[in-house]
Amino acid sequence: MHIARILTRLNLGGPARQVLASDPRLIERGLRVTVYAGEPEPGEGDLRDVLRSRGVRVVDVPTLARPLHLRQDWRAQRFLREQFLEERPDLVHTHTSKAGWLGRRVAQGMGIPSVHTFHGHVLMGHYGRAKARGIATLERRMARRTQALLAVSQATARELVAFGVTTRDRLRVVYAGSELEPLVSAAEPQRRRPVRLAEVLDLPREALCIGVLGRLAPIKNPVGALRAFRAAWPALQAATPRPVHLIFIGDGPERAALERERECMPPAAKANVHLAGAWGNMVDVLPALDLVLSASRHEGLPIALIEAGAVGAPAVATPVGGVPEFVQPGRTGWLGADTGALAEGLRWMVEDEERRTRLGQRARELALSRHSAEALTQRLIDVYLDVRGGRP
Repeated sequence: MHIARILTRLNLGGPARQVLASDPRLIERGLRVTVYAGEPEPGEGDLRDVLRSRGVRVVDVPTLARPLHLRQDWRAQRFLREQFLEERPDLVHTHTSKAGWLGRRVAQGMGIPSVHTFHGHVLMGHYGRAKARGIATLERRMARRTQALLAVSQATARELVAFGVTTRDRLRVVYAGSELEPLVSAAEPQRRRPVRLAEVLDLPREALCIGVLGRLAPIKNPVGALRAFRAAWPALQAATPRPVHLIFIGDGPERAALERERECMPPAAKANVHLAGAWGNMVDVLPALDLVLSASRHEGLPIALIEAGAVGAPAVATPVGGVPEFVQPGRTGWLGADTGALAEGLRWMVEDEERRTRLGQRARELALSRHSAEALTQRLIDVYLDVRGGRP
């Protein structure tokens, strides 16, 4: 079976990380996979060469980009059609909105079965009401002609139904997955080595590190995370003798606003806030973290929280989208809907190391049991075989 995967870009985000986790394994299982993707935006990171090094064929789509651009989108669609005429894939699997629209249009026009994964959606929190309604109408039309619709969380499935994109019986939840084994190994005490992030930032050995993971974009609300840390700062100082550091892993358009907000903090707190930029290899980052903080306004099911859980770092997060399906209060983390609640969650985590370790262990167990690369790969194979009527 030849699968054509289409993504708008292979940046460091969840969709690309899931492709990196599953596609080499799909090839090991005997499938042929070609990944089509545009170029990532500045500061987003780029996983194209990493994927190629793992034996996956990656084809660059010259004009495929996230912003709407009619002429470039038409060229990207024509490029994909020419590729499919030559390659004749058995099935097209699209990810993210732009790639989903263009890729499925080409597949449907050529009679090729298509699968689309909703890693979330842009129907709330991204655009104004009129534009969101227009996007919902377009998604509804595309969904009717798509053979399999996948959602990365139960919450994403419910929201798609609520917005009228499709019906629940047509949606299949395929939980997000990632390559977790290298992270687990790197976090094992007997294999501990100096973590690259700690070396680059020159963090003290006794530092208690809180990570904010992901693109610095408005929907991720990094400024909200910084404000929660600032509100918690006096309590954090009283809760532990260890110096507490907040580290942003990622880059994007909110960086300038984040830097301005940091300048308004008390000097001692400001000195412990780091904007570390985008990192491609999470083995160099996550083992340095004691917990993670997410103030996102909307999510599907963030890979970042799952990968952090794999190293035993529990989360303090907003209860948006599929986040509560992984961050379970009192079991794998803390949920808080506003700045005050997130600040309280940080204090609660920091003050009790035994509690933090216990929650981190449960987060690791959940990550490995439900979100491994192998589990994701098998779920995708099941979907592909269903769409193909059981034919490999």
